Amino acid sequence: MKKIVAGVLVAAMVLTVAAPIAQAKNAERGGVVGFFTGCCLGMRAGGDYNEGKSSHWREWCRVIPYVGLIFAIWDGIEGAQGMTTAEYAETYGSTYF
Repeated sequence: MKKIVAGVLVAAMVLTVAAPIAQAKNAERGGVVGFFTGCCLGMRAGGDYNEGKSSHWREWCRVIPYVGLIFAIWDGIEGAQGMTTAEYAETYGSTYF
């Protein structure tokens, strides 16, 4: 019974979100990919995607259960070392940061 209720709630959420996705501000961005980017990676990554930037592969690896913890620690170590957005842009290119 709990699975049925959870399924109905998820279906209702998806249907509620479907209308704004179909009416994305920018026809080239947003939509389903923008939804999943924002949902899985957070609002910063979703906004960056809609501005034309790509998501780094390490951000997507955080979605994988258990494996994502390794990438979260990796990101935390780089944050502790003082990596800035400018250094990431220099390393990976301005497409990402």
